[in-house]
Amino acid sequence: MTSPGSVGVVQARLAEFDQPLALSCGQTLPSYQLAYETYGTLNAAHSNAILICHALSGTHHVAGTYDGQPDNIGWWDNMVGPGKPVDTNRFFVVGVNNLGGCHGSTGPASTNPATGHPWGSSFPFVTVEDWVHAQARLADRLGIQRFAAVMGGSLGGMQALQWSLAYPDRLSHALVIAAAPKLSTQNIGFNEVARQAIVTDPDFNGGNFIEAGVVPRRGLRLARMLGHITYLSDDAMHEKFGRELVGGQQRFSLEVDFAIESYLRYQGDKFSSRFDANSYLIMTKALDYFDPAASFGEGDLSRALSRARASFLVASFNSDWRFSPARSREIVKAVLDNRLPVAYAEIDAPQGHDAFLMDNPDYQSLVATYLQRVAAECQAALPLAGAAVATTDTGLGPTLDKATNASASSTMGGA
Repeated sequence: MTSPGSVGVVQARLAEFDQPLALSCGQTLPSYQLAYETYGTLNAAHSNAILICHALSGTHHVAGTYDGQPDNIGWWDNMVGPGKPVDTNRFFVVGVNNLGGCHGSTGPASTNPATGHPWGSSFPFVTVEDWVHAQARLADRLGIQRFAAVMGGSLGGMQALQWSLAYPDRLSHALVIAAAPKLSTQNIGFNEVARQAIVTDPDFNGGNFIEAGVVPRRGLRLARMLGHITYLSDDAMHEKFGRELVGGQQRFSLEVDFAIESYLRYQGDKFSSRFDANSYLIMTKALDYFDPAASFGEGDLSRALSRARASFLVASFNSDWRFSPARSREIVKAVLDNRLPVAYAEIDAPQGHDAFLMDNPDYQSLVATYLQRVAAECQAALPLAGAAVATTDTGLGPTLDKATNASASSTMGGA
């Protein structure tokens, strides 16, 4: 069920773009579409918009449910809604499915207009920078010249950081949660093992599995099982599963013995039924490539952040070993080196990296308190006789076909 204060039933929409988008890889998308949702009301000054950026397996479906699909709950429904930390009584919230995704935005499973066939393996690699540029074009379409805040966790937090660099005058606040300024070598290694699980699946067909009428489910399943282990802490896994035996005794076989085995297989099976293998490959590469300091001497993050003008909230979780608090503190130091306002909190939470998706009073209070100040700034920007000018249904794009609204839940996993 949705949490109290849900935005209720929502509609996904499509924004079509005919203007070519030059990508970091050197290729150009001649046209594309972005799936998005909005919640709340855009004020008269257009000053109260917040962009929510999703993580690796996330979607535009941030909050609420779909008509006739009460179990299809937005992945951050506990954070976004009336009276919640991202209060839709105060803010106009935008969620967007990134390019290369598989939930309505143009991606590898979409039709390549040049061939009439699915893009498949020929879909160009995209980066965090490309996503931010596409999001900026959607903001233009929605009449938003400056976001009150851009926020996200994990890969979403990297996008919030990139927004502060690519469009420093188009956001007031960046909320960077459970993120890092670049992946560690170990994290790149995890991503490569996951990719190899997919590309070595006999049904992968060089990435053109859709035309072959198959799905590399085994590879996707293994990739998700590996990823899910890294999203959880050892303590959380022990507390939830321990060494519990499913049948009460050892079976002396390769079938499921332990509860953790059953859980990981379930998560892998669920993921392999809703996510595109090529999208997974592209998005993990986008994670690997992100490094805004790379073009500066010896990867100087402080110099990279000299372009930023936003205020920052940076938050980490003490049990997150994949994107550890030390990585968040690197961002904080670089922000402070540039004399920009920053608030930082390391939150006590047992869940590991997935903690940014979970209910935690300290975490949610932190975000709520910070955004109360942001809301006051938005209110101060209003004309004296300000009135609402936009609602949840912007009417700026066609409704997204329900068939593309894949299930997304708050237990989907972080990065």
